[in-house]
Amino acid sequence: MGGSLYFRFYRSDILRQAEETEYDKYFVMITDNYKSDFWRAVYKGALETAKEQGIYIDLLGENLSGDYSTKELMRIAIASEVDGIIVYASEAPAMANLIDEAVRNGIPVVTLYGDSTHSDRLSFVGVSGYSVGKLYGKQIVDIIKEKRRQDFLETDHIDDRSKIQIAVLASADTLDSGQNIIISSMQDTIRQENATDSEFEVEVVAVDNTNAFSVEESIRDIFMQEEVPDVIVCLNELNTICTYQAVVDFNMVGDVNVLGYYDSEDIVNAIDRGGIYATISIDTLQLGQYSVQALLDYYETGNTSEYFTADTTLIDKSNVDQFKNKEEQDE
Repeated sequence: MGGSLYFRFYRSDILRQAEETEYDKYFVMITDNYKSDFWRAVYKGALETAKEQGIYIDLLGENLSGDYSTKELMRIAIASEVDGIIVYASEAPAMANLIDEAVRNGIPVVTLYGDSTHSDRLSFVGVSGYSVGKLYGKQIVDIIKEKRRQDFLETDHIDDRSKIQIAVLASADTLDSGQNIIISSMQDTIRQENATDSEFEVEVVAVDNTNAFSVEESIRDIFMQEEVPDVIVCLNELNTICTYQAVVDFNMVGDVNVLGYYDSEDIVNAIDRGGIYATISIDTLQLGQYSVQALLDYYETGNTSEYFTADTTLIDKSNVDQFKNKEEQDE
C-alpha cells in the first residue's frame, strides 16, 4: 500500500512534467532488472518511439526507493491508473491474474520478451525462440565437426571418441515456455545436420535467477564438477556474463565453448578475445519500438497485432570486428 501511495505522488510529479511538454499519455515498462544493459537498451527504443508520439514512458522501478519484483510493480502501476503497461511477463498464474486485473481496470497490457499466454494481454513482443534455437544449433554443429576432425587425427577406434557435452542454462522457473522452444529447436537443428546421438548429449541445468549472486553460485557449481561441459548455452545476458567470468576464473578459456545471449560491450569484447564462442544479438531498439507501437495501435484503432517479433543476428569471431565498427559508427 505504501508503495502505491508513494508512486501516486511520483506519478503526479511526472504528469506535471508531462503537461509542460504536452505529453498526454503515461505508459510504464516493467522488467525484472531495470539496471541491465539489455533492458536499458529496450527502454531506449520505447522512449524514442513514445516521445515522437507525444507520450511519456517510464522504466518503472528506476526512480522508486527500494527493490520491487515485477509483480509488485504491476500492483503499483494498476493502483496508479497508468495509461498502458509493458511488462516482462511469465506463465505464472499470479502474473496472468495481475494482467487480467489491469485490463479489467481499463489498462491495456503488452507482454515483452516473456509472455503470459493465458492472460488478457493485448500483444506479445519478443524474439522467435525457434530462430534462436536454430542459430545455437548451427554453432554446436560446427563445434561437433571440429571435434570429429580432432578425433579422426587422435583416435584410432570410434568407440574411444567422447560425446560433446552440452549444458543449457535455463531459468529455474519451468513455466517459461520460450526457453523450451529454444532448446527443442536447437536439438532438432543439430540432428538435421546429421549429428548422431552418440556425438552429443544435452543437459538442461536449472539456474536460480533470483539475483546476480544466486546466478553466479549456480554457474560456479557447474565448474566445480568433475566433468565440465564442452558447450554452455546461455539464454540471457546475466548468465552469459557470469559463465564467461567462470571460464576465466577456472582457466578454461578454449576448453569450454560459451554460446551467449545479447551483445553488450563486455560480451562482444569476450568474443574478440576468444572467451565466448558466439552470441545472439537482439534488436533491442525494435523490441522497445514494437511495444509502444502495440499500445498506440490500440488507442488509435481499438486493436493491434497479437505478435511482434524483433530481429536476431549471430555474432562470432568471423564478424565481431564488423559489428564493433558498426557500433562505433552508430555512437
